[in-house]
Amino acid sequence: MLHVDIHKQLAHYTLHIQFEMGAEILVLVGPSGSGKTTILNSIAGLVHPDSGLIVSKDHSFYCDEQKPMPARDRQIGYLFQDYALFPHMTVEKNILYGVKKKQESQLMISELLQVLGIEHLLQKYPHQISGGEKQRVGLARALAARPSVLLLDEPLSALDKETRKQCQDELLRLHEMWKIPFIIVTHDLEEAERLGDRIIYLDHGKIVDERWKRQLISTY
Repeated sequence: MLHVDIHKQLAHYTLHIQFEMGAEILVLVGPSGSGKTTILNSIAGLVHPDSGLIVSKDHSFYCDEQKPMPARDRQIGYLFQDYALFPHMTVEKNILYGVKKKQESQLMISELLQVLGIEHLLQKYPHQISGGEKQRVGLARALAARPSVLLLDEPLSALDKETRKQCQDELLRLHEMWKIPFIIVTHDLEEAERLGDRIIYLDHGKIVDERWKRQLISTY
């Protein structure tokens, strides 16, 4: 269970967001500047809210009454829009970067590489692989550290239509395997409806609509 209830003053408005989620895919949709990435960064510990509460399972990431938990201790997987791969590292070293117990994680990582179809890329460098392959490597790195929550900031926006569809299928398959909260930011309503168990629509830092999978299915 992830519980988020935060306030943060931004340039032109105050972000106020509140939601709870379990092992589901939650998609945040809204125009640029509506607060989507700020929410992800607050959960990850890259920025701190002005007030509120962020709790994952029994761990308090942020609370008004105590010092925020450092980002490195939050066990959060984060796939950035540009994938943020280390250019001087091979694909293999990128994936293993955040893994503390590499031998114990070997079987899980091997399965992850197989699902994503990137076993043949391990000795290549980021500049030698395609955008879709970089996305898969970034996703593998985010999951290899066994996160309790996975955050994805427009992870498919730079991909062509066919590759994007394949990566959507892979995200759904990986979520079924890992069964942890996925929070995805996107501008694409079709993508949101395909991936999301729940969709939160944001504007100027507030929830303006919220829909669940059963509601999405009933509209077609």
